Amino acid sequence: MGWVTAGDYEVGLDGGKVVCRNAAGRRLKSVPAKLAEDPAVMGLRQLAEWLERHERQCLTDVEKWMVRSLPVPFAVIARVWPDPAWQSALRDLVVTGPDHEVAGFLRDVDLDRGLGLVDLDGDSVRITPELVRLPHPVLLDDLEDLREFAVEIGVEQRAQQLFREVWHRPAAVDAEATTVDDYAGGAFKQLRFLQGRVTQHGYRVRGGNAVCSVREDSRGVEARVWIGDYDGFEQTETGPLMWADDAGRVLKLGQVGPVAWSEGMRMAATLFAGRDIEDEEQAA
Repeated sequence: MGWVTAGDYEVGLDGGKVVCRNAAGRRLKSVPAKLAEDPAVMGLRQLAEWLERHERQCLTDVEKWMVRSLPVPFAVIARVWPDPAWQSALRDLVVTGPDHEVAGFLRDVDLDRGLGLVDLDGDSVRITPELVRLPHPVLLDDLEDLREFAVEIGVEQRAQQLFREVWHRPAAVDAEATTVDDYAGGAFKQLRFLQGRVTQHGYRVRGGNAVCSVREDSRGVEARVWIGDYDGFEQTETGPLMWADDAGRVLKLGQVGPVAWSEGMRMAATLFAGRDIEDEEQAA
């Protein structure tokens, strides 16, 4: 951590917060109030805010790659890896090969030496793929075993991959049906509360629907849950879940891929979990 002069003090960043020390080098519990408008302090606070936004964006981008199972050029991963924010978001993610078999957990990236992984035998290995595959967890075989092994070797993923909730399409589902009602009927006192929950969890509101977009098998698929398009202060409830293709055509459940199914069910369950349970119990 570097220090810069601010009046009779020195200030720096530590853990995303501005810290201060006096001329004798003793670190203070807080930044003196008289330094609040000092250019050095204001500059560090702006830098801290930018770093925080950058870190969130890196994590969002990595999770987007994973959710969409988008192969990423190795050169891109190698270029961003030296950045602590990117490295934190990428570290320990499961990498698979072109055959969809697990290659290992990502621990290092070097432009010349390739990816450094810990394989399923606990050994350190290196591979040099042209494309880096960070699969959605629903596509991973033996997911529970991978989770147990990850805990054993001290894996800590910032991007939700191994410990992301997944839903598998039941074998008995009506393939010709177009909606899932498992999480329909979740009551909210005001539409704006449900809209807020949608955006809080990274989904979008469009045309009265909460939407979650994924890309699977080279096609775009959008999961939709009806939440209402009326006054934000009116009561509402979650509607059924459905999926549509890029052209807006509603898909039959038998046409929905595993990633789109899992992410759609995850969104519907997340919204339903915020319902006003007390109101529902009284209505019953």
